[in-house]
Amino acid sequence: MDFLMSGLAACGACLFTNPLEVVKTRMQLQGELQAPGTYRRHYRNVFHAFITIGKVDGLAALQKGLAPALLYQFLMNGIRLGTYGLAEAGGCLHTAEGTLSPVRSAAAGALAGVMGAYLGSPIYMVKTHLQAQAATEIAVGHQYNHQIFPPHSWKVALVAAMVSGIAVVLAMTPFDVVSTRLYNQPTDARGKGLMYRGLLDALLQTARIEGIWGMYKGIGASYFRLGPHTILSLFFWDQLRTLYYTYTK
Repeated sequence: MDFLMSGLAACGACLFTNPLEVVKTRMQLQGELQAPGTYRRHYRNVFHAFITIGKVDGLAALQKGLAPALLYQFLMNGIRLGTYGLAEAGGCLHTAEGTLSPVRSAAAGALAGVMGAYLGSPIYMVKTHLQAQAATEIAVGHQYNHQIFPPHSWKVALVAAMVSGIAVVLAMTPFDVVSTRLYNQPTDARGKGLMYRGLLDALLQTARIEGIWGMYKGIGASYFRLGPHTILSLFFWDQLRTLYYTYTK
């Protein structure tokens, strides 16, 4: 659980810090092995870099490399913090007398950090390549033309639909759990529910008694039901729209 929680926490932070990582990458590559004053400075400072990237490459470019960045953060921090947490839970950081050992703590942290960095290094390289990609007029460093799918490929729509399916399930499962229980609860002679007064009451009771995980019971089954439905719906919608515009123009 330490691996999962630490990895997810790092991914949450990455959503907000990835634009800064894009700016940092480009500023670090700017003027590579060139004497000061002999090259054009596309990015004068952090704020100018934000504006320049958003203006030339588009606002979406500020999140370039987000997918490998999320994977990197999940893997690296999951291993780093998770391993340290296991060492702490196993009592490896304490002396025989039960006191925390600074030496053991530092050694465990260093070992966990090395493991995370080593395993995450290939993903970090891909992230750097993607974040450095820019329009010709503001490009810095070597430009790798990584492209997972060709433009306008049906695979792009399929992958996007898969991601949106996860988002839908995460957002809707608590309401799905509650609706199932509301429909299934016993009723009195007048048809009034005997367990829940309504939607809000069902949500509050479930959260209070069963905890947050109780709100996500059956999430696996929900995805295998809702996920494919969302994926196929968006995929067919995209393909039908493509065919419509192809044959009506």
